[in-house]
Amino acid sequence: MRNLLNFLARYSNLIIFLILEGIAFYLITNGNNYQSAKVVNGFRSLTLGIESRISNFRNYMNLREINKTLADENAVLRNNIQLQSIKDNSLFFSVSDSINKQQYYYTSAEVISNSINRQKNFFTISKGKRQGAEVDMAVTAGKSVAGVIVGCSENYSVVMSLLNLDFRLSAKIKTNGYFGSLSWNGLDNRHAILSEIPQHVDVNVGDTIETTGYSAIFPEGLEIGTVSEFEKKGGDFYHITILLATDFRNLHHVNIVGNMKKTEQLELEKQFQ
Repeated sequence: MRNLLNFLARYSNLIIFLILEGIAFYLITNGNNYQSAKVVNGFRSLTLGIESRISNFRNYMNLREINKTLADENAVLRNNIQLQSIKDNSLFFSVSDSINKQQYYYTSAEVISNSINRQKNFFTISKGKRQGAEVDMAVTAGKSVAGVIVGCSENYSVVMSLLNLDFRLSAKIKTNGYFGSLSWNGLDNRHAILSEIPQHVDVNVGDTIETTGYSAIFPEGLEIGTVSEFEKKGGDFYHITILLATDFRNLHHVNIVGNMKKTEQLELEKQFQ
């Protein structure tokens, strides 16, 4: 009790000042409609501002879960598109394929680690053998190429990034179908090099470059990037620089693409090698 009395005595002037300020504020706001409206609107704006910031913070915290949900839905849609395409063009698929005649299947995964500044870059994803991932499966970012699985544990997989000096991919110019070999030169995480395109071929800046489908890993028609520049360096072929469609600095969710006819294709090809 003595402490309370000491506190009141010590801060009596401040307490009286605050009480008088409160009374004055009350009289101003209640005795004048204009001032009352101003105060109410001010408090309302302050409250709405705080609520908006809280809502934005909650939405930001939920983005990761939202992105994962969208990635899962995209994988389901891709599988459904494959099935629908097969129904519409069933005569073009082998009837010996017992799994709905479907060639490719998709599943989403999250990127949990990634490198882009080395000569040989890899990234790790959140799916492994237990979830159906296997070595030599394609990995895509949306509709564009990201890499190839080179190692799997039970619940994780390591992917050789397109930004790797050992990465090679059969690629073609969408407008005319001429194909060559795409590789990364280790200089820039936004560009790769397309080689083996003859100089008599019509090439233009902005041309879309996509997968050929000649390998048993990547489906045909996946976007790789666009031509940013090209030049003749002697010999018979262009030196073509490709602006990559995949931004590896912003790689968070990917799709694993499995080819259910890969084993059949590879076994047949081995007979003639």
